[in-house]
Amino acid sequence: MSEIAPESIVEAPPVGGAAVAFIFVTILLDTLALGLIIPILPKLVESFVNNDTASAARIFGLFGTAWALMQFFFSPILGGLSDRFGRRPVVLLSNFGLALDYVLMALAPSLSWLFIGRVISGITSASISTSFAYIADITAPEKRAAVFGKVGAAFGAGFILGPALGGLLGGMDPRLPFWVAAGLSFANTLYGLLILPESLPRDRRARFRWKSANPLGALHLLRADGVLAGLSIANFFAQLAHVVLPSVFVLYATYRYGWDAKTVGLTLAMVGICAMAVQGLGIGPIVARFGERRALLFGLGCGAIGFLIFGTAPTGPLFWLGIPVMAFWGVSGAAIQALMTQLVKPDQQGQLQGATTSVQSVSQLVGPFLFTLTFAYFIGPQAPEKLPGAPFLLASALLLLALVIAMRTLWGIKGNPSS
Repeated sequence: MSEIAPESIVEAPPVGGAAVAFIFVTILLDTLALGLIIPILPKLVESFVNNDTASAARIFGLFGTAWALMQFFFSPILGGLSDRFGRRPVVLLSNFGLALDYVLMALAPSLSWLFIGRVISGITSASISTSFAYIADITAPEKRAAVFGKVGAAFGAGFILGPALGGLLGGMDPRLPFWVAAGLSFANTLYGLLILPESLPRDRRARFRWKSANPLGALHLLRADGVLAGLSIANFFAQLAHVVLPSVFVLYATYRYGWDAKTVGLTLAMVGICAMAVQGLGIGPIVARFGERRALLFGLGCGAIGFLIFGTAPTGPLFWLGIPVMAFWGVSGAAIQALMTQLVKPDQQGQLQGATTSVQSVSQLVGPFLFTLTFAYFIGPQAPEKLPGAPFLLASALLLLALVIAMRTLWGIKGNPSS
């Protein structure tokens, strides 16, 4: 039977609202910069292989795998470095490195250089986990879920605005989105130099140990506590389910509903807007009313129902009905983050976020193959029954599994009055 770590319940250091705003802006600009290159990177890859779409698709898949692998290996390292040297230098150096990386990709003369750019991007983007550790440093435990939710809204805003802006800029020049992304990251670095204070006092810092900074060592932290391990497993299945959207949504919507690119884009915008509304405005009141534990279970349940609607909806309008239901899934992400931060000491927050990001990276490696192969099988001639919604039904089942694991795990927590 695990208890909330008493060392985690400490008074947050006196860091002003400008620092919280910076972390929000950091994640917004990071996701905006990533979103900027989403619509143009495949076309740029295609231009290097004489517009051979099949070859470009295989190479682009390799790029995605390399990016996720870098996240897997380097998130624990950056988390450990932030526990040792503080959050500020890690965040600022990562932002600066990301800016230089976008310049490299803007100038890339070949696929090899573009690949190197994606590898560096995977390393520097791992700083997002340090941003979450920063929030844990400066926010009281009972308020973390609401703040995590508001910061999560930055992801939605970045991925709504980024691809739209990237498509417009890419129409002018395929390299222009990379230059704009570089400019945003440089501006973010300069803003941080002027605004961002350190959140981790020297007396709360931990020694850097390679033993715990590698992915397997970082996972030892998650295994050290039964409740933390259970929540991590539930989080893995939830993250794995999430991969269904980027993996097969466009293919599914085109195949089943005959949607064109405009309808797909508007639907994705609707998804992002609903998610932002819940994360920015809904999570705080929901957690305050029901506590992190019930909020976590509620969010996972909404996600499972949402995917069930997506997978069974015979028409586009019925699919859209599932979007607001699915949006409440975002409550679970903030709640599980808040619960996990309360189970470790202040000098382990970076290690925790690094380990969590590594777990999520594994889901990003496994998920695309799992869902695309499921989709291909159930629309192919060998399927016992045509079931194009099978990937979403599988995602719904994964969230139900996460719900069961979280429920059984949370029965073991004591000593958290907010839950």
